[in-house]
Amino acid sequence: MMRVAIISDESGWHVRRLQAALRARGAVGRVLDLADCRVDTTASRHGLVLPGFGRALPDAAIVRGIAGGSFEQVTRRLGTLHMLRDLGIPVYNDARAIERSVDKAMTSLLLHAAGIPMPATWAVESQAQAQRIVMRESAAGHALVLKPLFGSQGKGLQLVGQVEGQHVPLPSLAKGFGGLAYLQRYIPPRTTPGFDWRVLVIGGRAVAAMRRTSADWVHNAACGAACEKEELNPALTKLAEAAAQALDMDYAGVDLLPTGPGQDDIQVIEVNGVAAWRSLQKTTRMDLAQAMVDDLLHRKCAGLLTAAARNISG
Repeated sequence: MMRVAIISDESGWHVRRLQAALRARGAVGRVLDLADCRVDTTASRHGLVLPGFGRALPDAAIVRGIAGGSFEQVTRRLGTLHMLRDLGIPVYNDARAIERSVDKAMTSLLLHAAGIPMPATWAVESQAQAQRIVMRESAAGHALVLKPLFGSQGKGLQLVGQVEGQHVPLPSLAKGFGGLAYLQRYIPPRTTPGFDWRVLVIGGRAVAAMRRTSADWVHNAACGAACEKEELNPALTKLAEAAAQALDMDYAGVDLLPTGPGQDDIQVIEVNGVAAWRSLQKTTRMDLAQAMVDDLLHRKCAGLLTAAARNISG
């Protein structure tokens, strides 16, 4: 039986859905918290100790969540994912893809390099430089979204610059922003209330989308936005798939905003490499966890499945 590590620091709804999807395909999913993993070069040939796997390695891994911690702790946890990949274990998404998506500045650079439409973006460590950017944009009538570089679920976002006719100054970057300003030009809502889209891309293909509507300018489901099914049109599909490809991701939650009245007036604002899909699942009949598991098994683990079939027939 194929053993798959579900990388997560909790055993909630998403983990249970993945375990059920794996069981449906004759595999078993074991929860593995990277904080509990360790390096011990005396314990095994490969030098990793993964609770629940003895001296062996999993056949594959699905990354559902990585707990926060100190720089040293997060570096070691990502190092474990890098080592699994280097040892030939299919990792879904692997450490490189997660690093690209967690670091919003890197995400922006890769999207820009791929020619994907996105808001004007700045990332600077200087408070003085950031203040000049905010003042210049404010004078031109623009508001800016100040985001924590490693934030998620809409937490910690602030509007600065020209906001509702008044100048809102840049706060101190030392508190809550790690001494770094990640700024994106604010895109005003096209409707009242405003909305954005979340598109889930699996194996390079956009499979489901939802519209997130909120009276607030932050449209994350975690912040109370109302979610409803959105049909995938060619424009949404093309942009979401291109964004996931630019970051080389197995699966991705791509957030997009309308910028005009036309179907093609869309920009990508974020790409999530450890995307939650509970709210999206409520809007579609497709079993999204099953779709991810099937993509893992049939695309990334194809060689393993072929070898297993040979062993059974032999």
